[in-house]
Amino acid sequence: MAKETGIAINPQNDGPDEPQVDPRLAKIASDCWKKGNEAIPKENWDYAIDMYTKACKLVPHSLTYRQSLRATERKKYGDNGKGAAMAGMRLMGVRGKVKKAEMGKDWASLIEAAEEGLAVNPWDVSLLKSLGDGCAQLNYPDVAIFSYEEALKIDPQHIEINKALADILESRGEYKRAVSCWQRIQKADPNSGHARTRIQQLSAGEVIDRGGYGAAEGTRNVLSANNVGKSVAAEADGPGMSHEADLLRATRKDPENKDGWLRLAEYYRREGNLPAAEEHFSKAYELTGGKDHTIRELVEDVQLDQLRQELAKAKASAQTGDDESKRDAGRLAGELLRREVEVYSVRVERYPADMKLKFELGQRYMRVKNWKDAIPLFQQARGDVRIKGEALASLGKCFAYDGKIALARRQFETAVGEINVDDKPEVFKDVHYSLARLAEEMKDYDVAEEHYQIVIEVDYTFRDCVDRLDKMQSRDKGTA
Repeated sequence: MAKETGIAINPQNDGPDEPQVDPRLAKIASDCWKKGNEAIPKENWDYAIDMYTKACKLVPHSLTYRQSLRATERKKYGDNGKGAAMAGMRLMGVRGKVKKAEMGKDWASLIEAAEEGLAVNPWDVSLLKSLGDGCAQLNYPDVAIFSYEEALKIDPQHIEINKALADILESRGEYKRAVSCWQRIQKADPNSGHARTRIQQLSAGEVIDRGGYGAAEGTRNVLSANNVGKSVAAEADGPGMSHEADLLRATRKDPENKDGWLRLAEYYRREGNLPAAEEHFSKAYELTGGKDHTIRELVEDVQLDQLRQELAKAKASAQTGDDESKRDAGRLAGELLRREVEVYSVRVERYPADMKLKFELGQRYMRVKNWKDAIPLFQQARGDVRIKGEALASLGKCFAYDGKIALARRQFETAVGEINVDDKPEVFKDVHYSLARLAEEMKDYDVAEEHYQIVIEVDYTFRDCVDRLDKMQSRDKGTA
């Protein structure tokens, strides 16, 4: 019976690099897992899920326990692909927990919140991604890969998930699988120069032949990010002992080869060492004679990431009420916005078919109230079905701010049909709220009430919806 459900029935050793577990806790986890297996033939899904969940909490890096849990959750819902009834509504609170854990970089809480949500809908792509992100940060690579791959079965061209999976696979020396991730990204975004660069670097065995670290098998011979700095400082004894040292050796061996510098820069970028990443991307760009726009864009991306990082720190300091920190945050925000407009403007000209770039540039123009330049960008961006709803919503706001109320309302009304509350809850609420405000301003009170009620059904505390609806309903009673 267990075989029919697709649930693994034999525990496995998840690898030498996985965290060590107290033998007593490991025994308890194993017992829980066995009890879960015993419940499967009886189709006692809730009990089995409870047992598997306990096993996962005790041994969070176990791939077997996680696979058993996910498979059983799906069996509980009859493999319907959408989970429990009203899953979208039930997950609103969970998504708040996920967001809070992500912002606080509380990876253990992120995993717990994601699993809480997956118990409601085990096919939810964003929750599978969050689970993978938390596991990747806590060095549970097998579970992270499993979670990302489960998400990609549902949304194979999800760019962020493919990037995250590619990073893990590359760190384990699984270059062919990493290339597949970047190929899916390129299919989703044909104008991505970064994807083209990564495919070129990783494909055809080039990395293995030139880097000297292809012999590393899985994570056995590739050190974790926490130990990389120490290993390089000690100058690793030979190939395969340190990913960073191997990359450095490759650049010393062939300093005129831009690909070596690119691989090293990508490594530093993944590790969060943005100044080093910028330095090495710049070196690769110099080796092309300043002619490779793709590499130039990588330099720009890292520079923007550094500005964003500095701004985040300044905002955190500004929360203490220090006036100087507030001024620094304001200055950095202005500098980042100016730089983004500069970079995205050039790229929009270079890649005229990239609607996402036009959408991003339009968003920046909105921040400086440049409706004239933002409106045509959103009008073009709505041609991309992936961002049509968001583009229409932004276009509606531009028209509203520019005083063209009737035009704004038409954009919002069209956007409503393009935005799903489960996929984009914040955009969904914002569009209905905007429609309600416009209808109220046009004295179309019945329509306004309808859209305020839609927002309240999803989020009772959203902005001033309740107060506005109460006032409108009081007016209706007074009129009656």
